[in-house]
Amino acid sequence: MEMEKAREALMVEEEASELVSRLDVRPHRAGRDASFYEGFALRGIRVDHIQPGLLTCSFKVPPRLTDSSGNLSPGAIANLVDEVGSAALHADGHHMKVSVDMSISYMSTAKVEDELEIISRVLGHKGGYSGTYVLLSNKTTGQIVAEGRHSLFGKLKSKI
Repeated sequence: MEMEKAREALMVEEEASELVSRLDVRPHRAGRDASFYEGFALRGIRVDHIQPGLLTCSFKVPPRLTDSSGNLSPGAIANLVDEVGSAALHADGHHMKVSVDMSISYMSTAKVEDELEIISRVLGHKGGYSGTYVLLSNKTTGQIVAEGRHSLFGKLKSKI
């Protein structure tokens, strides 16, 4: 009985399945082309200011990253916290690290075509761990959309 409920909950409607089948996913040539992920989720982020440990970006909310209510989806916000937080580490001179933990407070919504300001600061480093703080706000109203804390880990030097 429970298994049937689980299968029902995981069923994809025909319309949704059709939309997914029409996605244009091309092979990614590393270093030459944008990957599907970069072209879909990261397209439109503009770096406004960069200095060690601080990154300020602008982002106009595209329809492809909104939920059924027309709001920037929580997953897209989490993605922005992850990517812009990681980019602040690169601006601070650190190499690639992987996300260990993210804590995000969703304060208000952002609609299609709203322009967001995204500020990311490096909070600090301890061994291979680093922490960042990311703030997303509406550029027009100043209203905070979300704030996140992001911890990452990576070995400082490769042994390869």
